[in-house]
Amino acid sequence: MTTIRRFCCNDLLRFASVNLDHLTETFNMSFYMTYLARWPDYFHVAEGPGNRIMGYIMGKVEGQGESWHGHVTAVTVAPEYRRQQLAKKLMNLLEEISDKIDKAYFVDLFVRASNTPAIKMYEKLGYVIYRRVLRYYSGEEDGLDMRKALSRDVEKKSIIPLKRPVTPDELEYD
Repeated sequence: MTTIRRFCCNDLLRFASVNLDHLTETFNMSFYMTYLARWPDYFHVAEGPGNRIMGYIMGKVEGQGESWHGHVTAVTVAPEYRRQQLAKKLMNLLEEISDKIDKAYFVDLFVRASNTPAIKMYEKLGYVIYRRVLRYYSGEEDGLDMRKALSRDVEKKSIIPLKRPVTPDELEYD
């Protein structure tokens, strides 16, 4: 039985094994604590039998006007728990909070351009590639900014792809 619940401080000491995937960005402790304090509604963990952490999602809400949006900072599932739709459940939860509680126009995320399995998963969840961000990851690998329009964006303006790539310093938000 899997339980999805809010992330808590104690989880910071228990989730390292989930971050072992080479495609998962790992942050310092203060980064996680900032998200936990500022956007607790956007930080959840999937927990399995024996209180094992199976995966987590962390995000935030940001922007102004029609750029008001939910952002997926990280979503990851431990290799032994993949292909069970945990990432989909975690993404749906963040989208629901962004849509119904914060009334965001869209949800966005960044993914390595080489991470084909993740890109395909996001596309199945309704995300589109909005733009390419040159050298987004460590100044080396390009990232893809993917977006999914929410109910407030009736005309789906937020997901009209840009025609040219951008650089990290051109991004509106961190």
